[in-house]
Amino acid sequence: MKDYLATIVKNEKIAENIHAVTFALDEDIKVRCGQFGNISVGGVHLLRRPIAICKVEGREVTFCYQIKGDGTKKLKDMEAGTRLSVLMPLGNGFFVEEEEQKIALVGGGVGVFPLISVLREYYGKKHISAYIGYRNKAAVCGVDEFGKADTFIAVTDDGSYGEKMNAVQAFEKALLAGNRPDVVLACGPTPMLRALKGVAERENLSCYVSLEERMGCGIGACLVCVCDLTDGKKARVCKDGPVFNASEVVL
Repeated sequence: MKDYLATIVKNEKIAENIHAVTFALDEDIKVRCGQFGNISVGGVHLLRRPIAICKVEGREVTFCYQIKGDGTKKLKDMEAGTRLSVLMPLGNGFFVEEEEQKIALVGGGVGVFPLISVLREYYGKKHISAYIGYRNKAAVCGVDEFGKADTFIAVTDDGSYGEKMNAVQAFEKALLAGNRPDVVLACGPTPMLRALKGVAERENLSCYVSLEERMGCGIGACLVCVCDLTDGKKARVCKDGPVFNASEVVL
């Protein structure tokens, strides 16, 4: 983890209400898939914005983000050449065991972006199936990345792109067709992860989920992002996560 003074290379719209910002660093950085960065947009916005790292190419790091509050609205208007403080990489990220050769990626909403980093890390090394859910056709993005998977199924809530269903339903359909993975890696809204956890338990599948929580510091000090574990204990999403074994976290 390091606080980088990063320079924006490009900052562009990639889907409805979704932007991608690429930063250039002055040195190489090692990032595990599923980790995130905490971006300071400056001004009156004292708290940084936690955003998943999508990809790292040389000394360039790309984050994809949804324009939701004042901070991300300010970020979207920043032009190339702007320098921002970015604390990264944070969190534990995803890890796939050597014997787990078949990976299923299940993502919805802004949860699709951490999964791009997984695909990039294991592309060509594992057999990857991606089941990605979007709100509608206007929200579809990342198709070029997910299209590299051995199987890529994109669906939408309204049926305007792909079949009308969510990512978990698309994954269940694949299971019924015999496409059973060794491990499931997922990120998305809590209701989606809760439904996926139920499927994983029913099918006796190993499943890891990346949780989306509001964060203050991003390093485990402020306790804003605490979640409940199934053993009655609590964990910090930013430091103990954001990736957890689905069987160990309350959703």
